[in-house]
Amino acid sequence: MAAISPFSDLASLAKALSSKAISVPELTRFFLSRIATDTTNSFLAIDPETSLAKAAAAQKRLDSGDTGGQPPPGKGPGQGFSLVGLPIGHKDIFVTRDWPTTAASKILKGYRSPFDATIVEKLEQAGMVGMGKLNCDEFAMGSGNTHSAFGPVKNPWDIRAIPGGSSGGSAAAVAGGLIPAATGTDTGGSIRQPAAMCGLTGIKPTYGRASRWGMIAYASSLDQAGPIARTALDCAVLLGAMTGFDEKDSTSLERPSEDFANGIDEPVREGGRPGMPLKGLRLGLPREFFSDGLGTEVRQAIEAATAELKALGAETVDVSLPRTALSIPAYYVIAPAEASSNLSRFDGVRYGYRAGNPKDLEDLYCRSRSEGFGKEVQRRILIGTFVLSHGYYDAYYMQAQRVRRLVAQDFEAAFNSCDLIIGPVAPTVAWDIDAPIKNPLQDYLADIYTLGVNLAGLPAMSIPCGFGHGDHAQRPIGLQLIGRKFEEKQLLSVAHHFQHATDWHQRTPMAGVTK
Repeated sequence: MAAISPFSDLASLAKALSSKAISVPELTRFFLSRIATDTTNSFLAIDPETSLAKAAAAQKRLDSGDTGGQPPPGKGPGQGFSLVGLPIGHKDIFVTRDWPTTAASKILKGYRSPFDATIVEKLEQAGMVGMGKLNCDEFAMGSGNTHSAFGPVKNPWDIRAIPGGSSGGSAAAVAGGLIPAATGTDTGGSIRQPAAMCGLTGIKPTYGRASRWGMIAYASSLDQAGPIARTALDCAVLLGAMTGFDEKDSTSLERPSEDFANGIDEPVREGGRPGMPLKGLRLGLPREFFSDGLGTEVRQAIEAATAELKALGAETVDVSLPRTALSIPAYYVIAPAEASSNLSRFDGVRYGYRAGNPKDLEDLYCRSRSEGFGKEVQRRILIGTFVLSHGYYDAYYMQAQRVRRLVAQDFEAAFNSCDLIIGPVAPTVAWDIDAPIKNPLQDYLADIYTLGVNLAGLPAMSIPCGFGHGDHAQRPIGLQLIGRKFEEKQLLSVAHHFQHATDWHQRTPMAGVTK
């Protein structure tokens, strides 16, 4: 067996499988051995026998010449590669037949789904080998992965720090070399933020691009699935396999999937050339993203990344997203309102946790939900129920929906002046797991640069662009790229060119960073 780095990207592993330097079962056993050493609390469920059985099936596909429609590396045009035989972990918000699905909540502990989520099914059809379920904030509600019923996830770069949330288990597992890629969900930044804080690449596609069927719903008009991996190329290939119309999902757009990797290394705009692949591209810098609330170390990293993009030929223009601050209250009215409806199905009657010896039906409902749900989930259910109640619906929920429309209009106006928008993902680097939280709003403020994207249904991604300073020198920083609807290919291409010119995405916790 060839020597394999736990920090290899998917493209490198695909090449190793294609050249027979390693077999799928050997690769699977290698990452299972890595998972067995996990000290970050990233995984909630594994089943080595199941994963090895999937690996054997994938090896048969490769042996028969089935590469999932992709030519072997170096044998065809473009940068795409086969996903057959490559390992992946799934956020424990996607239902799976082969592993329990809990949404990191006591109320679903031990639950087994009779079917796979469409995202899980699509990636398995592409030949990927499922490695298990990954920790997350309970029902995807959180910004630090500290709200899991099964304990917080630690950031492999600095175990004192959060990995970001809610897809923190997905990001920590990839950053720590336990798996090369993972699925995540993004309701208000939950792919981009953990990717940024763990030094990875993650993309949230346009709302409706990826099926929500089998994704345990938090906020139905905001939730969207996407990949977390090491490189933009990896994410492009994964996103191509994950997206496409799903008739089982009423929110799925009747739009075919794309080969996002095809042409990813070509100039982004007409007139671009080698060395200047971003020539002619206009990058919008929202002045609201660079106000006093932005931490100095994050600001410096984003400014350096912007300079690198300009060196690749891009130009910058100042734009305004004047309702950025309003996206926080709008989101934290709309999302809890939808959550209060979605989570009403968890009642202790049909499945999941049930309180013992109830006195009557009301006692069963009350105690099952109060004992099964964590404090943050209870808080958001109560908020959501309040804003939807008689007398408050118009005052809060409808007002938030009006703000949502205005936030979307702000983005539309900004895109009249630029091709895509760039800025920070979060105001600070990852904070300490045990940092005192004065009130829940402190946690919510970390989402100020990401929430607007979800309210507007736009695609956005995070790519590594630097590290903090001093005591934070081991804590990564991410650059956010925001595009027009259905412009994922442009985002991925810009990210790919940036990663060709920099090595931030190649840094690993094992290799350390330069202070």
